[in-house]
Amino acid sequence: MSCIHFTGGFERGFGTWPLQGDACRSAVATALEVGYRAIDTAQMYGNERDVGAALKASGVARDEVLVTTKVHPENYGQHAFLPSVRRSLDALGLERVDVLLLHWPPADGAIDRPLLQLAEARARGLAAHIGVSNFTSAMLARAVSLIDDPLVTNQVEFHAGLDQSRLLAGATAAGVPLSAYCAVARGAVARNPLLAEIGEACGRSAVQVALRWILQKGVAVNTMSTRRANMEANFDIMDFTLSHVDMARIDAGTSPQGRIVTTGLVPWAPEWD
Repeated sequence: MSCIHFTGGFERGFGTWPLQGDACRSAVATALEVGYRAIDTAQMYGNERDVGAALKASGVARDEVLVTTKVHPENYGQHAFLPSVRRSLDALGLERVDVLLLHWPPADGAIDRPLLQLAEARARGLAAHIGVSNFTSAMLARAVSLIDDPLVTNQVEFHAGLDQSRLLAGATAAGVPLSAYCAVARGAVARNPLLAEIGEACGRSAVQVALRWILQKGVAVNTMSTRRANMEANFDIMDFTLSHVDMARIDAGTSPQGRIVTTGLVPWAPEWD
């Protein structure tokens, strides 16, 4: 089965954290050559200008690339939000961004004001679509009740080591698609014996199996690499399908304790589902 998203063919995105400078520009250029047409950045990454330079130099038509950036929580202030978005657009060299996200919920959990600011950014033509990142199910339910604009994604940690079934169910109920970061669990899925076993049976790597599992969950994928071979392998996941049995076996190996981005690592993270 294939993933159905508002983005259509953009369900395989290229992430840019933590790349900067020449490394970022080179990686984005290579990703576009490989075929990626969704590029993910953020104010927090400090590389929007590098991403913009790579996009401009690529020769790929603007309407063929979906660009996502995210507003840093420090810019959620009433007089800081829209100016920060305009700075992002200037750095990216764009008149508007395709998808604008809130990068994290505010540390105090007061999501209403930044959500309304996000909607205002879209109303002013600064973003074609809006969404969120790292929101819980309860936050998603509140968000869709607060603003009329559709939220096109909630970008969250999602990989074959982490049980996100509760959040996926909550997102489905709210009508907000999920997209994955840490999709290969920072390389851990490559060492997973079950994924390797399943991959061997279908001529694929453990990483490709892990990414295909995410897509068959109905979740879009963002991956990052500086190596062309890895980019190509991460992109080449559309011509095979995991069986229901193998999907269930992978599900059984996930755990709520498999989270990488913990509150210890990110103190402002919410209380996860």
